Amino acid sequence: MTVRSSARGLAKHQKESILSPLRVLTLVLGLALHALGQAPANGALLVVTKQSHALAIVDGASLKVLATVPISDDPHEVAVGADGRTAYISNYGDARLHTLAVVDLVGHKPLPPVDIAPLRGPHGLFLHGNTLWFTAGGSNALGALSTVTGAVESVLGTGQDNTHLVWVSANGTRIVASNAGSGTMSVFDRDLASSAALGATSGWRHTLIQVGMDAEGFAVSPDERQLWVGNRDGSIAIIDLTQEKLAATLDADVPGANRLKYTPDGRRVLVTTHSGKDLMVFDAATRALVKRVPIAEKGASSIEIEPDGLRAFVSCPRDHIVAVVDLTTLRKVAAIDAGREPDGLAWWSRN
Repeated sequence: MTVRSSARGLAKHQKESILSPLRVLTLVLGLALHALGQAPANGALLVVTKQSHALAIVDGASLKVLATVPISDDPHEVAVGADGRTAYISNYGDARLHTLAVVDLVGHKPLPPVDIAPLRGPHGLFLHGNTLWFTAGGSNALGALSTVTGAVESVLGTGQDNTHLVWVSANGTRIVASNAGSGTMSVFDRDLASSAALGATSGWRHTLIQVGMDAEGFAVSPDERQLWVGNRDGSIAIIDLTQEKLAATLDADVPGANRLKYTPDGRRVLVTTHSGKDLMVFDAATRALVKRVPIAEKGASSIEIEPDGLRAFVSCPRDHIVAVVDLTTLRKVAAIDAGREPDGLAWWSRN
């Protein structure tokens, strides 16, 4: 027994000696990726889990959770900063809280939060360059955070109840926000010449468009000409952004519509509802329902589409999964367990 044990011990020692260079190489490669601040080669899905109070980082290829980073308060939405290695998460708290959580995506660790007081109730997030625009539902306003200085540099008041989600045009001269409590959409247009002369918060023209009560989720077409808004009564308001007017109201039968998303090619619009079991897929041109894709039992929330447009990820908070939908076949192909009550989603790509 002693001789056999010694032999096994020697073999184990030799094996460890042989593997050690590989371990060193793995460590070096890991440190190199950390230094470069890169996401996995195939990209990663970021998932805010509200009950778990965490941000999950999910590998885009294997759909396995790579890391779970603890965050506090009441996390809702997430956006990746311009540096490609930092995530910002809104802490909503029934429109009472006043911080944005910050996560080092490469180091898999929380960073000090950003205090946006006196603004309260941050929820929707949208990055434009080095500016992170956020809604402040408790203050009926929008804020602009510099991701370079960490300071709120400007504020736009909507004068509407529960300003909830926000979008910014590619050139930064138009901002759209939903006001769920007032049933309106705010459209801010900026004259760059006037802004330069009058100051950062001047030169904005604010247009209000009536849609429907509890209208919070919306999607802007890739050409930035059309806007779809989901209403609580199951209808969808369609706005012509070139004229900033309501163009049509679609009887879509999506009561409790929650989030909407255009596919990257602009051909389809995806819609989730708080209570429905299906992801609704509409033809953007004809506005006809293409398919109901079964994804969960108890409703769904946020939608994220990977850059190549092949898959959609849909958070299903009460089922505690993120559904994966093949956008070619329009079928649910997987379910990701990223934590309890998944909500906000974002895609993290390599720099």
